[in-house]
Amino acid sequence: MTPQVKAFFDDATNTVSYVVRDPKGSACAVIDSVLDFDHASGRTDTSSADEIIAYIRDTGLKVEWVLESHVHADHLSAAPYIQEKLGGKIGIGDQITVVQDTFGKVFNEGTEFQRDGSQFDALFKEGDSFQIGQMRGDVLHTPGHTPACLTYVIGDAAFVGDTLFMPDFGTARCDFPGGSSETLFNSIQKILALPDETRIFVGHDYKAPGRDEYAWETTVGEQKALNVHIGKGRSIEEFTRMRDERDSTLPMPRLILPSLQVNMRAGQMPPPDEKGDVFLKLPVNKL
Repeated sequence: MTPQVKAFFDDATNTVSYVVRDPKGSACAVIDSVLDFDHASGRTDTSSADEIIAYIRDTGLKVEWVLESHVHADHLSAAPYIQEKLGGKIGIGDQITVVQDTFGKVFNEGTEFQRDGSQFDALFKEGDSFQIGQMRGDVLHTPGHTPACLTYVIGDAAFVGDTLFMPDFGTARCDFPGGSSETLFNSIQKILALPDETRIFVGHDYKAPGRDEYAWETTVGEQKALNVHIGKGRSIEEFTRMRDERDSTLPMPRLILPSLQVNMRAGQMPPPDEKGDVFLKLPVNKL
């Protein structure tokens, strides 16, 4: 089956969100939505999510799933906002519990913060499947960037989150807590084992040098032949050496601290204080 895929590109965070539709009906899923956040003022905005909501309403679709490929470190999730407006269940990988335990400590969340993934409606593991109308989705656990990373294989399309980028840009960084370049290499092999014609939809694009337009769709065959980090049969030793050296030079994402606090809660803000005010923490020398 070939799902219909509509992409929404967020310029502020270089994130690509997707609406994936059952071609034989009106059921759909939203993957990796964005809640706009201005770091300087601490203000949120729903413009990006509202664009997705308007498209779904205008085309008469019904949301069955609001899916996260992982706990994003570069943007806040709009999953609960979309769920409030359109319904659907929020899903993520079951290793979210590892991420919650790690960053619950970083942000000194205390015992009131549940680290069991209960903020989400569904926790997926390797080999799980789900339905979008008559269309089946299959789950690949593809850690390495983070412990909870998933690839959603829906018909002839694979939504890989940050695991792979466009072939001319390469692969995900592995230097966040719980990341591993060796693990990422092995995860990518699962994706490259899919049929060559499988469409791959990436979670971000940054326009590689020499490319003028943003892009987010490629294929397994193109990744195997052309990916600058993993293509042409690169060995695990070559890959891990390149990845680790490269990661040591990368700065932290601009929105990593607010993003992690919100996204490990399934897109919800931390609980308000007695006055109803919400605060995000700024841990010092923790990352």
